[in-house]
Amino acid sequence: MALSIGAVSCVTTRKDPVLHRPERFPPEKLKALKEELVERYGEGQRERIERGGDQVVALWGPEDGSEETLVAFVRENFISDPRLLDRTFERLEHTLEQVDGHLNEIGREVRYASEVDVGPVLPVDHLLASMDLQAHVVQDLFSSKVAFIVLLNFPLTSLEERTRDGGKWSRRKWAEARLAQRFSRRVPAPVEQGITKASAEGDAYIAAYNIWMHHLLDEEGRRLFPKGMRLISHWNLRDELKADYAEPEGSLKQRMIAKVLERIVTQTIPQAVINNPRVDWLPFLNTVRPAPEETVESDAPPSAEGGRAQGEAAQVSAEHEDDLRYAHLLATFHAAREADPYCPGAPTLIVRRFEENRELSEIRVSRLLEDVLTSPLVPRVARLIEQRLGRKLEPFDIWYSGFQPRGKHSEAELDTLVRERYPNAGAFQADLPRLLTALSFTPERAAYLAGNIVVDPSRGAGHAMPALRRGDKPRLRTRVGKDGMDYKGYNIAIHELGHNVEQIFSLYDVDHTLLSGVPNNSFTEALAFVFQRRDLELLALEKANVESGRLSTLNTFWMTYEISGPAMVDILVWRWMYEHPDATPAALREATVRIAKDVWNRYYAPVFGVRDSVLLGVYSHMVSLMMYLPDYPLGHLIAFQIEKHLEQGKDLGEEFERMATFGSVTPDLWMEHATGSRVSAEPLLRATERALKL
Repeated sequence: MALSIGAVSCVTTRKDPVLHRPERFPPEKLKALKEELVERYGEGQRERIERGGDQVVALWGPEDGSEETLVAFVRENFISDPRLLDRTFERLEHTLEQVDGHLNEIGREVRYASEVDVGPVLPVDHLLASMDLQAHVVQDLFSSKVAFIVLLNFPLTSLEERTRDGGKWSRRKWAEARLAQRFSRRVPAPVEQGITKASAEGDAYIAAYNIWMHHLLDEEGRRLFPKGMRLISHWNLRDELKADYAEPEGSLKQRMIAKVLERIVTQTIPQAVINNPRVDWLPFLNTVRPAPEETVESDAPPSAEGGRAQGEAAQVSAEHEDDLRYAHLLATFHAAREADPYCPGAPTLIVRRFEENRELSEIRVSRLLEDVLTSPLVPRVARLIEQRLGRKLEPFDIWYSGFQPRGKHSEAELDTLVRERYPNAGAFQADLPRLLTALSFTPERAAYLAGNIVVDPSRGAGHAMPALRRGDKPRLRTRVGKDGMDYKGYNIAIHELGHNVEQIFSLYDVDHTLLSGVPNNSFTEALAFVFQRRDLELLALEKANVESGRLSTLNTFWMTYEISGPAMVDILVWRWMYEHPDATPAALREATVRIAKDVWNRYYAPVFGVRDSVLLGVYSHMVSLMMYLPDYPLGHLIAFQIEKHLEQGKDLGEEFERMATFGSVTPDLWMEHATGSRVSAEPLLRATERALKL
């Protein structure tokens, strides 16, 4: 998972009465001002003058000055000289890189103790993490009139324009488009800070949401999991469930994990068991009791991070979590909704996520998901899985991992190997040059990349934090236990390494820093999947062959099918919140459970033969990342297209660099440059059909 930080555009044509105030600046005066400038600078400048004047008036507010001030500003600051325009563009590109980059570094330090495992979290750390030092930047750039210089002289473009004409644009024109997009909306700093605060509180909630597995008991009181295993929801719980396919009695563990996940969704999980190794829990019966002293881990904390554990046995109760999960989700909704009035052309977070962040319409993304969810290939792959398992599918088999090479190796075997190799984060850092060379980067490029990545032990499941200026270094964060990194942490680390390598190339080696990054989060996820797929190769456990390629295709298809459902749930839950803005956490819980069941019953029950599963609603991304989940199925589709391109005798290192340095253009333009075709589910569907015939 990548943590993406940066400006997000809003609309390009504003007719909203709040932001576009014709009564404050009469249309006839604006027309006269434009004609005055055309007469001064020539008919060849008319289009720029017309567009720039409209863009300034649309966002000029009472705090910016009177009509006379606006007229004087436009007269004095329209730039007709191409050389001066070039120098202005270059100055702005350099300065904004420095502003963004240094504030990003400061913010990273402010959040360091809440994100990196450096000891107990202090109460002040949560408050520090809720600060957004970047919130005032756009406001300050408007109040200083820098933003209006941009709006007057560089064109705002619509998604339709960028999609239709972007393939003909120069790189400079693309950079100008991204520069102007930065100032296409004017959200007040308190609103931006509110969004950051809600997200940070959701992150903190999830980062401390651990289950001590040794303290889960079945109906007969047996402990199925080893002592010391502490798993974060939902990531580690899901990954443990996947690993249990290689265990002789893995289905017993899987059913227990599935029950835990169900209770998280329905909020019937007892508060006492969250991040608390001093109580035992019977998930099927949902009873809690004090843990015998001899079962308590020797390194168990006296209380959970953030004070969420119950501590002493006498405090144990079966009281449920009381919809705290949904209270955090509602908080992010209310915070995001505060920005809606300032984006009249994209008046909901849903629209902004698709039209602006992804630059793919909700209709198109939904169709891509439907292409997979409704494919006739799904029941055929499901029957193959049943044959391999020797039993009927159960709902948790959405996470079936038997097509992956790691299915041949037990989790214990992989944990031992990884812990020996990476006893701490520093050991993984030291091994980066070898890992990158093994991924086919030249020794010189591997050293370059490794020298620009910093590895930190994460409190949460893991993430990649980008740098935003050349000279800074992105961070790779994954969980590292007291005994070293386990396989789950390693698998995540390889994924995050893919993010970091993309982040370096798309910042340090792109021709314009205004184009740094990739089109959207699904593309950086796709590039991270390319790395993650090779995690066992990097441990010298597997080598690619025809059979592994076939299984990899089936695995990608099943993972895309799996995550497309939660993506649908994420979208539908946000729609429901907009339709019910005054909902309580309890009402949101009921709605989420209903939506998760409905999506399951439509796309999964006909395949699994089981109705009303709520597992699609357990993904932790929903709590704080504001509709991030659709990026994962898109990422799988994009990654598969990239993999098929690499299979044509291409060098991974060279191609990865070529793709990543193309920068932040529209999705289809990036994909055509990378692979020769637009974003599509068809390559995966065709390959799955072939794989089933082998």
